[in-house]
Amino acid sequence: MDVYVARQPIFNKQKKVIGYELLYRSGLQNFFDHNDGDRATSDVITNSFSVIGLEVLTGGKRAFINFTENLLKSDIASILPPDLIAVEILEDIRPDKEIIEICKKLKRLSYILVLDDFVAIEQITPLIEFADIIKVDFLKTNVDQRKQLIKDVGTDHVKFLAEKVETEEEFSMAAEMGYSYFQGYFFSKPTIYKGRDLPSYKLNYLRIIQEVNQPEISFNQLEAIIKQDLSLSYKLLRLINSAAFGFNTKITSIKYALVLLGIKEFVRWITVIALRGMGDDKPDELIVASLIRAKYAENLAPKLGLYEQASDLFLMGLFSLMDALLDRPIGEILNELPISPAVKGAILGTEKNIFRNVYELVVAYEQGLMTQLDNKNKLLGIEESELARLYINSIHWVNQIFNYS
Repeated sequence: MDVYVARQPIFNKQKKVIGYELLYRSGLQNFFDHNDGDRATSDVITNSFSVIGLEVLTGGKRAFINFTENLLKSDIASILPPDLIAVEILEDIRPDKEIIEICKKLKRLSYILVLDDFVAIEQITPLIEFADIIKVDFLKTNVDQRKQLIKDVGTDHVKFLAEKVETEEEFSMAAEMGYSYFQGYFFSKPTIYKGRDLPSYKLNYLRIIQEVNQPEISFNQLEAIIKQDLSLSYKLLRLINSAAFGFNTKITSIKYALVLLGIKEFVRWITVIALRGMGDDKPDELIVASLIRAKYAENLAPKLGLYEQASDLFLMGLFSLMDALLDRPIGEILNELPISPAVKGAILGTEKNIFRNVYELVVAYEQGLMTQLDNKNKLLGIEESELARLYINSIHWVNQIFNYS
């Protein structure tokens, strides 16, 4: 699912960018077309922080985000980093006792507060003591109003931002009046950024992979993860009671099943389950290819003296086709997963290490690229017959695990 956020730069008197206002967009059409302000702001926050990335949108500069009355009262602002955002209080918000208390709290937490689109001093008097910036709409005000607002406020701690500045003349006039910041079509129209969001069930599976692959995880944590998902519980018990394990008695306890499997084997199994869940709208062949890569890379580990890195090699193979499964750039996905920099660099090709050599050998064998395979095999020193045996072993393992996931 594609999502969109527009950004419009905010400048100082030297015409240098000091931040960006982030704006709701439903598509590539550059205008606001939503009748629910709460939902629009929620989407801007979610898409900016979780999908596209604030670093992409603002490059480390401050993001100015509109907050409706409901969202201010729901305390959403206080979970966002105060050094990266400015909270814009919309002009239709009534400065009642609750809003004033919220402003006090946000100021204690070091947030920048911006009063948005005010044209008369009466509207903002109760909030002026909390404001860092007051925005004045140059399309809604005349010259006298723009001057009078600055004169009436008369405090050193408040700076004024002239928005919807459309000409050089308006910019010069605003600067002479005492405005500190500027925004509008004279400088730049909003620029739209697009990202791809994951459906919630795929995001849930990605989180499961993150959780179970943490460096230190206990049986109790694993049991809690399993019990949150009825499908996982069923599949685990089906697996542990299958012919693949051959236990004489029926296993009905989730915790006992985990103990019998062992943490390492369970983590591998649930990662496979999650991978299949994320790829339920993709061909099975793509998931099978990911699993074969994972097992083959792991099987090669002992032959290369990489006993301690076998799990890393498994994850390297498993995640190497994740971009095709999730329809997102592989770099974005790997940044969200708890894998080592060496593995990440091997998949992206930014590291020339032993992991990258194994990765290139696995891909060459999979695709029958004999010249590349010979070159890598000479480097790694594994007999050709052993390469074939380990690859067939990997296929058998995938066929078995695939039937019980």
